[in-house]
Amino acid sequence: MILGIESTCDETGAALVHDGRVLSNVVASSAALHAAYGGVVPEIASRACVESIGPVVKEALGDHAWEQVDAVAVAHRPGLIGSLLVGVSAAQALAWSLGKPLIGVDHVRAHLHSVTLDVGNVQLPAVGLVASGGHTSLYHVRDWHDITRLGGTIDDAVGEAYDKVAAILELGYPGGPLIDRLATNGDPAAVKFPRSMLGRDSLDFSFSGLKTAVLYHVRGAKGRERTVADLDERTIADTAASFQQAVIDTLLKKLERAMEQTGAQSVILGGGVSANRGLRAALPSLGVPVAMPKPAYCTDNAAMIAGLGEAMLAAGDIADLDLAAVPN
Repeated sequence: MILGIESTCDETGAALVHDGRVLSNVVASSAALHAAYGGVVPEIASRACVESIGPVVKEALGDHAWEQVDAVAVAHRPGLIGSLLVGVSAAQALAWSLGKPLIGVDHVRAHLHSVTLDVGNVQLPAVGLVASGGHTSLYHVRDWHDITRLGGTIDDAVGEAYDKVAAILELGYPGGPLIDRLATNGDPAAVKFPRSMLGRDSLDFSFSGLKTAVLYHVRGAKGRERTVADLDERTIADTAASFQQAVIDTLLKKLERAMEQTGAQSVILGGGVSANRGLRAALPSLGVPVAMPKPAYCTDNAAMIAGLGEAMLAAGDIADLDLAAVPN
């Protein structure tokens, strides 16, 4: 039984996983504290992690005894350094006091592994896409110990672009779920927003130009000729739907390229944006098996940390007690 700890950003999570089955998964989010700022404030996030880590671990343990824990897995990279240090320090203390192995888990790779939770094995090799507020990256997943990064964003992550477009449309924060809901009432072909491909063979992403195109569409060519108040509900919904379609088209095209270049014939999706209904509905058009995490495991959570930690423990991949928190 693996105790997982996750504190890479504005969530503090703890979970128990045994043989790929999630026994508990507790998440305390500080998103409400950041809403007034339109994004995560690192100092606020780390302080919230400090306040939450003890109660969250206690709740995740539940009626299980500490002696039943076989190892402690913790997300130690990448993330906000202040938040990471909270989780890593807690995991080090628990592993030392219990005399149990410590496992350092890569947060992004854990998002890929989340598709196996409560499901079992998925088809490998595969092309993996992690799409979240902090990451948009493609991977060649040959197996869970052989993962190669193929490309990633050179500016905004896809979730970050959603937040910024939501701010332009004055929808609120976090932007992803808000735009996803609004897009269901709009016409995805209403506005011809750009799809940045960065070259014929590129597997990198860029969403800054798309975000700017939305800004100019909403506020005028000079960015200050009108406000959202000047737009009717239909225009706002069409803008949201057209933006989301541009994102989805870009992600699908890059996945197709990655499959062509690697020869992989299946896709793994992970990260907070994997909960997006528009993206989930579009992925079957790729014509290959697609593994997506259950909704509870899309956003940052400790179950995915414990799940990948279990696979790493089986492979003997154990960390020293001086495991470092690595922000990048």
